[in-house]
Amino acid sequence: MADKRDYYEVLGVSKSASDDEIKKAFRKMAKQYHPDLHPGDKEAEEKFKEVNEAYEILSNPDKKAKYDQFGFAGVDPNFGTGAAGAGGFGGFGDMGDIFDTIFGGFGFGGGSRASANPNAPQRGSDIRVNANIDFMEACKGKTVKIKVNKTVVCPDCHGSGAAAGSSQKTCPDCNGKGQRVVTQQSLFGSVRQVVTCERCRGKGKIVDTPCKKCGGQGAVKNAQEVEVSIPAGIADGQIVRLAGGGNAGRNGGPSGDLMVSINVRPDPIFERDGYDVWTEIPITYTQAALGDEITIPTVDGKVTYTVPEGTQTGTVFRLRGKGIQKVHSSSHGDHYVRVNIEVPRNLSKDQKNMLKDFEKTMSDKNYAKRKSFFDKLKDKFS
Repeated sequence: MADKRDYYEVLGVSKSASDDEIKKAFRKMAKQYHPDLHPGDKEAEEKFKEVNEAYEILSNPDKKAKYDQFGFAGVDPNFGTGAAGAGGFGGFGDMGDIFDTIFGGFGFGGGSRASANPNAPQRGSDIRVNANIDFMEACKGKTVKIKVNKTVVCPDCHGSGAAAGSSQKTCPDCNGKGQRVVTQQSLFGSVRQVVTCERCRGKGKIVDTPCKKCGGQGAVKNAQEVEVSIPAGIADGQIVRLAGGGNAGRNGGPSGDLMVSINVRPDPIFERDGYDVWTEIPITYTQAALGDEITIPTVDGKVTYTVPEGTQTGTVFRLRGKGIQKVHSSSHGDHYVRVNIEVPRNLSKDQKNMLKDFEKTMSDKNYAKRKSFFDKLKDKFS
């Protein structure tokens, strides 16, 4: 990783930069090196990839925190402090393993959902993951593949925890209740307390010959690649829920859900406002004065628009129905175009004199004369 540049350096921001400052810096750099603006330029293409990689890390609070603490190793999935499932305490997956050990879990329903009856079906816990997509992918929708470490019912014992040829038995210590009543002596006399049975760990059943694959737990950890269909029009921060895609339930309970949080990379050209889109289009001084037909990029492709004569800088045009498709709907938002007039620079002496002559004609009431002069200007500056 020695050849990598610091992500903050790539975006040109400080480590104390706010989320908004990071986003603005990304938009500026992505626009500068966008492949559409530099066709065939391999160096620009590599810089564009570098900018995208930097933004993907710094725009994600969890990844940013790991990067700030451990550097590139903190966001390297092959390093111990990397993504969930690796060694160390790098992610929620690791913490989940710790809680599983403490509460006898394997991801089975959390303590807040535990039933008073330990043998009752319990829903599995949800899994939360992130998916990073581009602006246009959010507009059009996309199917992404996500690797998920989840708890599934053991395929060998089918959740019983018992090896082939054996079976579960009622725990003799708690008579299958999963709980025992114990009496303890205190300063105030005998105190009776209901505790989880230590022998069966609250299951109510024991296994003489545990399944070798799951160690008698009835469930195993399994890495799976899941296809997630992201609908067109989804916005940054929204969540796609896959019912039953989470950790397996206990005692025949349903699985939890897979919650996919969508992170949308900003686009260097388009800016989103709800389902509407905004762009800034530069036009020449001549186009603004005389009017012209210009090409405008939209999320659905390029369209032509006739700029009226006498257009002023900052003027906003509205393209109805050319915005982003609404989620699970056929309707679209609108596309707004803000016009910026490019004032000519580095004029020649001849061009400057012509502009001065034109300025004199502005007081002339003869429109035809001014129009004729402007046509000459147009030819001169074209």
